[in-house]
Amino acid sequence: MYTNIEYTFTHISFLILLSVTLFQWISLFFKIERLGRLSGKGMIIAFICITGSTTIRWIQSQHLPLSNLYESSMFLSWSFSLLHIILAVKNQNGWSGALTAPSAMLTHGFATLCLSDEMQQSTRLVPALQSHWLMMHVSMMLLSYATLLCGSLLAISSLVILYDKGTDPSVGKRSQNLLTFIFLKKIDKDSYKQEDNNLRKSFYWLSWNSKKCQSIHRFDQWSYQLISLGFPFLTIGILSGAVWANEAWGSYWSWDPKETWALVTWIIYAIYLHIKITKSWQGKGPAIVASTGFFLVRVCFLGVNLSGIGLHNYGWLI
Repeated sequence: MYTNIEYTFTHISFLILLSVTLFQWISLFFKIERLGRLSGKGMIIAFICITGSTTIRWIQSQHLPLSNLYESSMFLSWSFSLLHIILAVKNQNGWSGALTAPSAMLTHGFATLCLSDEMQQSTRLVPALQSHWLMMHVSMMLLSYATLLCGSLLAISSLVILYDKGTDPSVGKRSQNLLTFIFLKKIDKDSYKQEDNNLRKSFYWLSWNSKKCQSIHRFDQWSYQLISLGFPFLTIGILSGAVWANEAWGSYWSWDPKETWALVTWIIYAIYLHIKITKSWQGKGPAIVASTGFFLVRVCFLGVNLSGIGLHNYGWLI
């Protein structure tokens, strides 16, 4: 009975996440507020369904379901959903939801559609995983993945806007022409229409450039806030993992591939926070560093495990 209920919750939540993603993007581009509100309610329902399926699996297996790739992916999808709801309440802006909703949907889809039925089965924990550190270490790492990935996606979005090919490179020249026209140039009847045309273009590109700068600044700020939240999670996850490793293997650090990539990821995000806090850098530089972190987190989450090597290879444990 529990398995059927879990199956129902899992597949309903995926369909809702797919709908929420579509509604979120349609609402964003076509300015349909009703769809935006509907997507927010849908995400809450999806979050409840994922929570229900995870709870049922927990009761059935008698341990926190974080022991394999399927369970970890579902927890990561749950984390993205929770982050979506928090950001929706805090920011009241569609852009953050347009990133968190697809992240939750794609992670959920990977777990339910790409992994085999055998990999989705709940199994007994191997001896090394039968520890109270399982909840602390793995949950902190996955929460850090969710927040850091979203922060990095916002940084990537700011870079896309920064290098938007649709932006007129002559906006500075147009601004200069505008000032010249206003303060210096004499207007005669023959040139009035041409100058009026130039004025309209100048005002348009000035307005566009202003909106572009505002978007970049907003994304940069959100990215910094999310990475500032995710970095302590990552730090706690690595430290708790080191303590657990000492209990299980007799060594705090073994330079396992998972440990090494986690350390590299930590260093990259530490550099990002350092240049943001001490140097007050904004714009392209920090965004490139944060974007690098996005790929490193993906390597930590999937790349190392797909290689099938290392001490962390417990039935595709993340």
